[in-house]
Amino acid sequence: MKEIKEKYLPIGTVVILKGATKRLMIAGFCAIDNSNKEKIWDYSGCMYPEGFLNSDQICLFNHDQIEKVYHIGLSNDAEEKEFKKTLNIFMTEFEKINKKLKKQSDVKATKTKKTKKVELKKETNGKKTSTTKKTTSNKKGSTSKKAKTTKKKA
Repeated sequence: MKEIKEKYLPIGTVVILKGATKRLMIAGFCAIDNSNKEKIWDYSGCMYPEGFLNSDQICLFNHDQIEKVYHIGLSNDAEEKEFKKTLNIFMTEFEKINKKLKKQSDVKATKTKKTKKVELKKETNGKKTSTTKKTTSNKKGSTSKKAKTTKKKA
């Protein structure tokens, strides 16, 4: 087993992920899944030795998911070193911005959303009905959801 020394392994590196049975070849870095655009994966890859057979067979994974490295791709040229330096700077800045935005979002959600229960009582055909509504208010207005209705005899 080859020891994993650095975070971004070269293109062409063949690995197996923890718990997997099929090897992958690294084909790209910093991939974004269309279903979750807020997450950036460390790598994109394809099945090894098959390669890309369909566009829906792209595998996205993170460095910490790699169990074993079978082959290291081409490395140690000046172009790759410069790219990895830029990539590390980009990812560090991205993580800082993402954390800052998440904190701002959490604070904003806490300040603008308040929830309270409102109990409404009405009498129908001699029976008292108690309805509990959950009311959520925010800057856009308020919405109500009917939560529970209980009937009591008069």
